[in-house]
Amino acid sequence: MGLVEHVTGEEHPEGVPIGYPKHAERADQPVDVQGVGVGVENPLLGAGAQDRRRDVYRRGAQRGRSRRSAQPVSLRDVITTAADGAVALIEIDRQPRRNALDIEHCQQLDAAVTASIDAGARVLVLTGAGSAFCSGADLDGVHSTEFLAALYHLLHTLVSAPVPVIAALNGPAIGAGTQLALAADLRVAGPGAGFALPTARLGLAVDPWTLRRLTLIAGGGAARRMVLACEQLSAEQLPALVDRGGELSVALDWAREIARLAPLTLAYSKRVLNDVLEPDLDPGAAAERHAAEFRACFASADFAEGRAARAERRPPVFRGK
Repeated sequence: MGLVEHVTGEEHPEGVPIGYPKHAERADQPVDVQGVGVGVENPLLGAGAQDRRRDVYRRGAQRGRSRRSAQPVSLRDVITTAADGAVALIEIDRQPRRNALDIEHCQQLDAAVTASIDAGARVLVLTGAGSAFCSGADLDGVHSTEFLAALYHLLHTLVSAPVPVIAALNGPAIGAGTQLALAADLRVAGPGAGFALPTARLGLAVDPWTLRRLTLIAGGGAARRMVLACEQLSAEQLPALVDRGGELSVALDWAREIARLAPLTLAYSKRVLNDVLEPDLDPGAAAERHAAEFRACFASADFAEGRAARAERRPPVFRGK
């Protein structure tokens, strides 16, 4: 069966995109877990996250026992969803911005993941249109707390999805793009794929979950090169991060193979891997210090300088204040 794409601009009368469960938390609503960053609550950290993950895995695994195939999902034209039996392909299509994310696109992508699982998808493939996977956050809105809330809610949705998520990296994954790739379970990299977290160039920061996940998957040396030296590394330089090489077709073929496996076993295995390898960060003094330092980055004069430098089209001059 080939991929069947369906895109509309239809929305629920109450403003919720079709396919987004009305009972689900919206990305613009803070999640009550351990906080990071200018009052934003990070759904990837904190007490209770594992319990919520178990509930999501349980519901998804039960749905996975159904024999029905995923149906096309209707969302706005910048996030397209195509169904191929039990495989859902979700594509970020914002090519003029090289698929950069803003609040709206984070929310649409979040909704597409949830809707695809609700429709019966057993594997999700996430990719970008054109020559980039995702060039990061749209810098016009990255400085808002609302964007951080939307982004981290999206990452939590991907991590806690009860089905495998494959990132098909058709080009550079920068900043938030690298975070999306890290939130996926498996990664297939095509020619030109690369990774970077250049937050220190902008006076920004990524949360402790991102740094830990990067170190766990890519290794400590690669993580330090990316966040301390702001190096962009190719797929060839990150063999531990890339599971297979190839174009989108390779990712889709792999997804079809995985979709034939037992969904209850996959949901259980993913949950245990997350819980055992990445338990909730210690709520003690170290975690509190990390959260405070993360917030301090966004409240600093350097943060303001990075924003001003971009607006004035000049190199920033950071003073460590």
